[in-house]
Amino acid sequence: MNRLFHVPLSPFCRKVRLCLAEKKIEVELVEERYWERDPDFLRRNPAGKVPVLRMNGMTMAESMAICEYVEEKYPEPPLFPATPEGRYETRRLVSWFDDKFHNEVTSKLLYERVNKKITGQGYPESSNVKAGAKAVKFHLDYMAWLLDQRRWLAGDQMTLADFAAASHLSALDYISDVDWNRSETVKDWYAKIKSRPAFRSILADQVPGFPQPAHYADLDF
Repeated sequence: MNRLFHVPLSPFCRKVRLCLAEKKIEVELVEERYWERDPDFLRRNPAGKVPVLRMNGMTMAESMAICEYVEEKYPEPPLFPATPEGRYETRRLVSWFDDKFHNEVTSKLLYERVNKKITGQGYPESSNVKAGAKAVKFHLDYMAWLLDQRRWLAGDQMTLADFAAASHLSALDYISDVDWNRSETVKDWYAKIKSRPAFRSILADQVPGFPQPAHYADLDF
């Protein structure tokens, strides 16, 4: 059995989960308290980070490297476009969300509100929360601009870029930190994404001490 060592609200883990689920690859989810730096886990990934995927006799780390491996090994259905230009745009946007969005928004909202409590690092820093709440508006506007020109974020087909964005936004949505009324275009895009069968396990996540908001698993918001 394939095994994914993960944290439920980690957007990087969620991206890998969506990639596997879209390709109908069964995987056992194993929650990993990576912050405790268990020696067994550090042997799996000396970097001490999730996700870590065990598949085909390999132990793999780093979410983008995992997704690229899965795409090459199991090309159907494709999560990258056929053209070099399309693949470039997909990778650019995955990097946008996993780097820029993560640093400006996810780390300021999700990590402050949830991760600090779970890992025993104290209380949220209000200045970080305010900065994240301001930055997310810019990113939603950028997504709306992209989607005004395209069916999906990277072009006319759904790609890993959509899963990367949805992974971050779904984690924030779990703590009600996304204003879906800011853009009907983005809201409609997210409704399409979270209605996919691949999203079911994401919508079923439950984090002790942080109950789901009523709208989180509602496909019609």
